[in-house]
Amino acid sequence: DYKGQKLAEQIFQGIILVSAIIGFIYGYITEQFGWTVYIVMAGFALSCLLTLPPWPMYRRNPLKWLPVQESGTEDKKPADRKPKRHAKS
Repeated sequence: DYKGQKLAEQIFQGIILVSAIIGFIYGYITEQFGWTVYIVMAGFALSCLLTLPPWPMYRRNPLKWLPVQESGTEDKKPADRKPKRHAKS
């Protein structure tokens, strides 16, 4: 669902941002760029673990699909068909 995708994106960006800030500060204090990279990579791994699997918190608002409709349009020519209009939500 769209709300779950938005939540996953916000969590992902938040974890990456926080880990980048922490990594930069820690790397600056210790004067080791390697620690910055390790902390950002750990933040990336954590964010992937929290956002990539289909956790139930991302599936709270499922989309409602239209039912399958049987149509007899096989005999019609393409020019005879009317364009379908999608309902606005």
